Amino acid sequence: MNALRSSHSDLDRRRFMAGTAKSLLGVGLLPAAEHLFRQKALGAGAASASQVPTARNVIYLYMTGGQSHLDTWDPKPENKEVMGATKAIKTKADGIQIGEYLPRMARQMQHACVINSMATNTGAHEQANYYMHTSFGLRGTIRHPGLGAWLSFYQGAGNPSLPPYVFIGNDSRHPGAGFFAKKHGPLMVSNPEAGLQNVRPAKGVTDERFAMRRDLASAMDEAFQAEWQTRNVKAYADMYDDAVRLMKSDDLRAFDLTQESEAVRQSYGKESFGQGCLLARRLVEHGVRFVEVSLGSWDTHTANFINTPRLCDVLDTALSALVADLNARGLLESTLIVVSSEFGRTPKINQNQGRDHFPVFSSVLIGGGIKGGQKYGATDKDGAAVTENKVSPPDLNATIAYALGLPLEQVIYSPTKRPFTVADKGQPLTHLFA
Repeated sequence: MNALRSSHSDLDRRRFMAGTAKSLLGVGLLPAAEHLFRQKALGAGAASASQVPTARNVIYLYMTGGQSHLDTWDPKPENKEVMGATKAIKTKADGIQIGEYLPRMARQMQHACVINSMATNTGAHEQANYYMHTSFGLRGTIRHPGLGAWLSFYQGAGNPSLPPYVFIGNDSRHPGAGFFAKKHGPLMVSNPEAGLQNVRPAKGVTDERFAMRRDLASAMDEAFQAEWQTRNVKAYADMYDDAVRLMKSDDLRAFDLTQESEAVRQSYGKESFGQGCLLARRLVEHGVRFVEVSLGSWDTHTANFINTPRLCDVLDTALSALVADLNARGLLESTLIVVSSEFGRTPKINQNQGRDHFPVFSSVLIGGGIKGGQKYGATDKDGAAVTENKVSPPDLNATIAYALGLPLEQVIYSPTKRPFTVADKGQPLTHLFA
């Protein structure tokens, strides 16, 4: 009777573990190994040879909510009805004007390429955000990787002690690793000034005691991992190994902004976004290849001419400091700065002195082999329609991938054995490079 009860208890325990694994880790869905992703596209077209990279790193500054192109990168100074209270100013780059709320960047435009002909196919935040990050439409059946995950997958970590990809901000909708292994996803840092939390053993826990606890945890997990030999379970084990490696690394200081002088910290602005840009510079210096920093609240349906100047001041301070800092350190040529949003705002000013969602917008590329002091594409006199050289989010992503030397035509298979490429059908804007 006891043996029967013991057998029944063991069966229930196994069922519980199996159910937990399936529901939490997804291991019952597809036991695919990562090498499936890395295989050559046999029968699906030959991969193109990788282009010579012009950039080693990317710092992606994402303006969450839909930045107004008219008040920033694509002003229409002759159209007072469209511009409202915003005026245009000249920049250091001949023939390029930007909104008056970006005076510091006006003095740095010799380094920048402004793309004024971005156009997306959706006006919904979540879908447009996802499309901008992945080049693919949002689906309930699959999650696509962001560009940082593609970079990690193809080229690995720049510094084996640090994450290959870091996201600084509070956007829980970020696609992350997508269908790649979790190790290719970003380390999420919500507060750049707080550094990494819980990276030191608890008080009184010596290295020997910590190692003993790790060994004990590994022994307890051994049977489970043997039964569920899948990439998802392995990803959790790898995550702990990576965390321990980071905890013991001297490169952990990359996350410590207190090592910067007060003057440098002030130059970036004391807001979270500015400090995030400073952290991005430190991470790039320590070998992190892809860093994204988000600045939210651009959804200016109301009080556009109050909120946009305030947001622009934060962006202008941080971005101009980042460009100058990277340039002074000899890192601008090897670091591509991207400034973009999911869509723009309407030329028509609504009854609440705001601008609504609009599919036309602007993006900016700086450094990383890009020829500065130029603008690409154009919109009409209202900023309402692209009149020259339309650029899609996949095209922008293909341009970033091209700069990094990623194989744009290499076919990779998802766990469902569907073929994907880095930027879908996007075409790189190769003529933007010096």
